[in-house]
Amino acid sequence: MSSRAVPPRATASRVDAAAERSQRNACPAMPDPSGTSAAREVWSGRNPGRVLRTRRLALAVPSLVAAGGIAWLAALAYPAGVSPLAWAVLGLFSLVMAWQAFTACQYAYGLVAALLGDRAKSALERRSEMAGAVPAGAGRTAAVMAIHAEDAVAVFARLRVMARSLAQAGTGDIDIFVLSDTRDGAIAAVEEHEYARIQAWASGDPALPRIRYRRRTENVGRKAGNIGEFCRTYGGEYAFMIVLDADSLMTGATMGRLVRLMQESPRTGLIQTVSYAAGRDTLFARIQQFAVRLYAPLALRCLETWQGPEGSYWGHNAILRIEAFAQNAQLPRLPGREPLGGEILCHDIVEGALMVRAGWEVRLLPELGGTWEEMPTNLVDLLGRERRWCQGNLQHLRVLPWAGLRAASRWHFLVGILSYGVLPLWVAFLGLAAWQAARTGDLGLLAYGLTGHGAAAHALAALSIAVLALPKLLSLGHVLASRQRRAAFGGTRSLLASAALEQAAWVVLWPVLTLFTAGAVVATFFGRVVRWETQDRDDRQVSWGEAFRLQADAVVVGALIAFALGLVGDAWLALWLAPLALALVTSPAQSVWTSRAQSVWTSRADLGRLARARGLFLNADDTAQAPELAELAQIRGLPTHGTVHGTVHGTVHGTVHAPVRPAPLEPAIWLAADEA
Repeated sequence: MSSRAVPPRATASRVDAAAERSQRNACPAMPDPSGTSAAREVWSGRNPGRVLRTRRLALAVPSLVAAGGIAWLAALAYPAGVSPLAWAVLGLFSLVMAWQAFTACQYAYGLVAALLGDRAKSALERRSEMAGAVPAGAGRTAAVMAIHAEDAVAVFARLRVMARSLAQAGTGDIDIFVLSDTRDGAIAAVEEHEYARIQAWASGDPALPRIRYRRRTENVGRKAGNIGEFCRTYGGEYAFMIVLDADSLMTGATMGRLVRLMQESPRTGLIQTVSYAAGRDTLFARIQQFAVRLYAPLALRCLETWQGPEGSYWGHNAILRIEAFAQNAQLPRLPGREPLGGEILCHDIVEGALMVRAGWEVRLLPELGGTWEEMPTNLVDLLGRERRWCQGNLQHLRVLPWAGLRAASRWHFLVGILSYGVLPLWVAFLGLAAWQAARTGDLGLLAYGLTGHGAAAHALAALSIAVLALPKLLSLGHVLASRQRRAAFGGTRSLLASAALEQAAWVVLWPVLTLFTAGAVVATFFGRVVRWETQDRDDRQVSWGEAFRLQADAVVVGALIAFALGLVGDAWLALWLAPLALALVTSPAQSVWTSRAQSVWTSRADLGRLARARGLFLNADDTAQAPELAELAQIRGLPTHGTVHGTVHGTVHGTVHAPVRPAPLEPAIWLAADEA
C-alpha cells in the first residue's frame, strides 16, 4: 500500500493481507488524503450495493416528498406575489421545514427498521449479540485514553473501574495507556501521583491489565497528533486500539466483545459504539441524559441501517485496526487561515471517512451496551461545547471536495454542516415572518398555517405539525410498546411525566440554543476563532455573573422582542411570540437554577437528585445500574442508585481524596508497570 496515495482499487485480499500484517509491522507513513482515486468499498453480504441503494432511497424519497409537499402547500396557502418580503419568508420557511421533514423521516425510518429486528441488522451486529470469549491469538489490544489537563483523580478512577472489569471478564491481552498532553506542571504532577497510586493498587493482582502512562514533551496536532504518535511508537505491538475519551467508561465484557468482532471481521477497520451520557446529577444533566436515552435509539437505528459499512467515527468509545488507521487516517492542515483553515478540529469524522475511502468497513453498533461517557452538566458548558463543535463542523466545508470520498461520507459531513447552518435560517425566518405578521395582521407561515383558511392552509398546518412532533412521538410510542423498555424508564407513569416535563424544558431551551449557535455560525464566517480548551466535566454551580456574561445577547434580544410586541399591539402575535421572548430573557436563570447545588425548596437535596427521588427523568442507568457505574460512583464518593446488575466486585482499594499537588516527579516518556 503506497505511503503517499490512496490505493487505487483496494481489493478484499489486500485488505485481508493488511489485517494479517497489523500484529507485526510498525505503523508506516500515512497517505495524503488529497489522493484522486477512490477505493472500491469492501462489503460483506450478498448484493450489498443494491441493498444500500434501496435503503438510502427509502429514506431520501419520503424526505424529498415531505419537504416538497410543505413548500408547495405553503406557496398555495400564502402566495408571495411580487413582495420580496413574502418571497423571503416563503423561501426560508421551505428550507427550515425541509430540514425538519428530513429529521422526521429519519425517525419513521428508524422505527420501521427497529420493528424489522434482525432483518434490518448487519451480520456484524447480529454477531455482537452473541456472547463469546476472545479467541486465542486475537492479537494484543491497547485501550488508549488521551487526556489534556483533565481531573486526574476522576480519570484514574475510571481506569481503575475498567481495569477491574477487564480482569473479571477475563478478556485477554488488553493493555491500558494514558496519553497525556498536559502542559501545566502542577496538573501533570497530579497525573503522575495518581498513576503511582493505581500502580500500587494493581501490583498485587496479576489478573489486572498493565496500565501505562506517557506525557508528550511536545503536543503537536492535539488529540489526533497524540493518537498518531502512539501509533508510530507502539502501534507495531498491537493489532487493535480501543479509543477512550477522558470521560469514557467501558465494561471489560464490551471491550472483549469488540476485540472478538474485529478478529472475526478482517475487512472491518473500525467499530463505533454508542456511549450514552451517565453519572451526572444536576437537573440539567438528568434531563439531557433522559432525553438522549429516549430519543436517540430510533435515529441511531436509522443511521446504522442506511450507512451500512460506510459509517462514521465519533472519536471515542470505538475500536479500530491500528495499521489500517495509521496507513489511511493522517490529517493534513486545511488551506487558509483559521477558523475554517488550519488544524482539523472535528477530526474523528474525517479519519473515519478516510478509512472508508481506503476500502475498510466502518461500522456502528447502536445497541451494544456497556459503554458510557459524560456530558455538560449545565447550559453554560453546553453552549461552550456547541460553539466549539460549530467551528469544527463548518471546517468540513473544506473537506467535502476531497477526491475519492464515498457519497455516504460526504453526506455525514453535510449533515453536520447543515445541523448548524440551518439555525441562522431559523432566526432569519422567525424575524422576517414576525415582521410580515406585524404588517399584515396575519400570523401566516409564522404559525405554520394554523390561523389560515382553506384546504391548503389546513393541510400545511397538519403536515408541519406532524414533521415537528413525529420524532418525539415515535420515540415515545416505541418505548411504550415494550414492557421492558417502559421499565427501564421507571414505568409508564414516570416515563410520560418525564417526557412532558422534558418537552416543557425544550420549549425554553430551544430559543437559547438556536440564537446562540446561529450567532456562532455567523461569527465563524466572520473569522472568530474558538480555542479548544479542557472541558469542565463535573457537576458545578453556574454563577449569575458567568451566566449573564455568556447569555447577555439572549437577554437583550428577548427584551427587544418584548418591546417590539408592545409597540405593535397585535394580541395574537404577542401570544405566539411571548414564550420565545420569555425563554431568551430568562436564559441566565435557566443556567443558574438547573445547575443549582441546592434546591430552591429544600437544602437537603439538589434539584437533579430530588427529581430522581420523585421518579422523574429516570433511564436504564438509574433503574438497573451497571456494576461499573456503581463502582465508579463508590470510588468517587457519589451515591449509587437503582438495582445493580451483577455485583461490584471486590472492595475499593484506597480512598480517592481531593486532588493533591505533590512535588513534581521527573518527566518520563513512559512509566509502565513492567518498566519500573
